[in-house]
Amino acid sequence: MKSDRFKQITARYASLRVAIVGDFCLDRYFDIDPARQEISIETGLPVHNIVRVRCQPGAAGTILNNLVALGAGRIFPIGICGDDGEGFELRRSLEACARTDVSLFVKSSQRRTFTYTKPLVFNPGKPPEELSRLDIKNWTPAPEALQHEVIAAMRQAAPQVDAMILLDQVDVAETGVITGKVLQAARSIIAEHPNLFVIADSRRGLNGYPQVALKMNRAELAAMVGHVPREIAHIRKAATHLAASHGKPVFITLAERGIVGAAPGSQAIHRDALPLRGEIDIVGAGDSVTANLTAALAAGAQIEEALELAVASSSIVIHQLGTTGTASVPEIESLMAGRGLLV
Repeated sequence: MKSDRFKQITARYASLRVAIVGDFCLDRYFDIDPARQEISIETGLPVHNIVRVRCQPGAAGTILNNLVALGAGRIFPIGICGDDGEGFELRRSLEACARTDVSLFVKSSQRRTFTYTKPLVFNPGKPPEELSRLDIKNWTPAPEALQHEVIAAMRQAAPQVDAMILLDQVDVAETGVITGKVLQAARSIIAEHPNLFVIADSRRGLNGYPQVALKMNRAELAAMVGHVPREIAHIRKAATHLAASHGKPVFITLAERGIVGAAPGSQAIHRDALPLRGEIDIVGAGDSVTANLTAALAAGAQIEEALELAVASSSIVIHQLGTTGTASVPEIESLMAGRGLLV
């Protein structure tokens, strides 16, 4: 990519307005000092003493964190949290994010706040060691009244934003924010706002989603096309056909093999992942890709340009240990320049 083109695209980020609709969770880190370990008098089991608690938005909130790091002008999170302590921490974390408007975020006593609690042991001179995670999730269908509140928030946001992201993070259908009713409403919103860029990502697969840009991993691609493409050439062919039939861009993340992207009417493009530079933690890499694809394409980038920015951002994120990382424009520019990707 030419350096002037990089600056032209990223300079537009400050004027972007983006809505993120989906499953926001609280990422709560418990930093454990092993030097303070004790044995419980009552149980005889080891006691892990927590010396610091860190809270930040996770799941859809990780996309938000990356958009904040990129300097997006205004971000509207649309999700649901409980009227509980975790919900208080999540809303406080969202409110602390620069240029973030939480007025459309729903709070309800009918749901528990989706929470990932991550105990990390910090041994001197070593990367953090993550113990078994403790999750809080909702296992019952989202109440219809809350679904209507989410839909109303989407309708309010749509005329105000340049892009909308749909992120489904839950394992059980209808228990999160992106329900069948919400997807049905998304179809009508897209019809009413044809110039709105919308991209979707779902860990349960994207079959049945409206005509929006699709971002998926290889397993999710397999669920859509009915087989598991292994070679890059086969993945490119599948992406090309899927983009043509769906009528919108398609992106497939391939971990250490990079990203494939395709626009309707053109052949898919593949960009390799950048070489590793040390210890890595892949948590958050996919969300950084979603944020960078959204910002770049909403700012007028071509598919190949958006892929290059997404590859660089994910490389930065995976090298941040003990947290779910982000990548800023200066960090992306420095890495790309250092790798000879800016000329």
